[in-house]
Amino acid sequence: MATTRAALTDNDIRTLIKGATADERAVAAHRLCRHIDRADLTDEERDEAQQILRIMASDAAELVRRALAVTLKSSPLVPRDVANRLARDIESIALPVLNFSPAFSDEDLAEIVRLGGPVRQVAIAKRPVLSQKVTAAIVDFGVEEAVGRACANENADFAPRSLEKAVERFEQSERVLAAIAFRQVLPLSVTERLVNLVSEQVREHLITHHAVSPETALAIALGARERATLDLVDQAGRAADMRAFVAYLHKMGRLTPSLMLRALAHGHMPFFEWAVAELAGVPHHRTWLMIHDAGELGLKAIYERAGLPARLLPAFRAGVDAFHSVEFDGADHDRARFQRRMLERFLTQPLSASRDDVDYLLDKLDRMSVGPQETPRLSAAAG
Repeated sequence: MATTRAALTDNDIRTLIKGATADERAVAAHRLCRHIDRADLTDEERDEAQQILRIMASDAAELVRRALAVTLKSSPLVPRDVANRLARDIESIALPVLNFSPAFSDEDLAEIVRLGGPVRQVAIAKRPVLSQKVTAAIVDFGVEEAVGRACANENADFAPRSLEKAVERFEQSERVLAAIAFRQVLPLSVTERLVNLVSEQVREHLITHHAVSPETALAIALGARERATLDLVDQAGRAADMRAFVAYLHKMGRLTPSLMLRALAHGHMPFFEWAVAELAGVPHHRTWLMIHDAGELGLKAIYERAGLPARLLPAFRAGVDAFHSVEFDGADHDRARFQRRMLERFLTQPLSASRDDVDYLLDKLDRMSVGPQETPRLSAAAG
């Protein structure tokens, strides 16, 4: 069998070099490419195979070059010089290689983006993995479609400055802005810029999935009706710098007992701790101990020092107790389930919270799509 395969390969090589027609050479090229791709080659055989690929890449017949590009588009056996030669060929030959070939260096791809034109830019933007060097070139030189494709590619690595520049170049393009907004991770500077540029639907996604600065959070929460509104309670669970977020809310007079209670009922304990520390003027580590480790008197003492209303202490205590009794289970959507259980546990206890706060929490619980069988029996003690 091995002898037969070797004879077949030798015949194909002769046909590739001396074949009378392009069709004959293309068939031979396809067979050789399949053999090269599947064979377990020694180093010497690998060198010989790459010389054969160079012959194919230089063939005058488009069919031969296309057989090489399509058959070995993802193969690590294709030499870098062959890949770059194919990338400069007609589009039907260049695009499969540009989409997939691992032979290119980042420098090669960046240069092709700069000089290769829109079609090649888009092909590179869709590659399985893109480095920061390549995405920077796409942002600098790419057409709108290429930049949008790259931004929608979650395996494309962008430096923060590249994303900022993409927003600057295409601030009128909903396609590009939406692709950036729906990336899993965004720098704060990019989120801040996008909030003022995107449609309402995309803005809702941004403020739901990405943290914004305290200034922007408050501006959106208090903004005009036609703008998407941001729930400061939700933002309290995502703030990158909790201390700064709380301090800004306090400075602007928005660190209210109602906001703190609603955040605590959602399980945003770090926000509650930092908020109490801010109001009480006590370091966070001491506040944490008094809330969690000093028994009932510790919470009462730090609560009173923070100047929070005495009538709400039972509600805050219920929130702390509920937080300690609910655990993450480690499964998918753990955070959502934790918040739902936290709300349920909080709302089933006798509360001294205002009717507005209770209605707000009930509405949030409804939005979590709790089934009828899971809806808690609510206490009538809410004030």
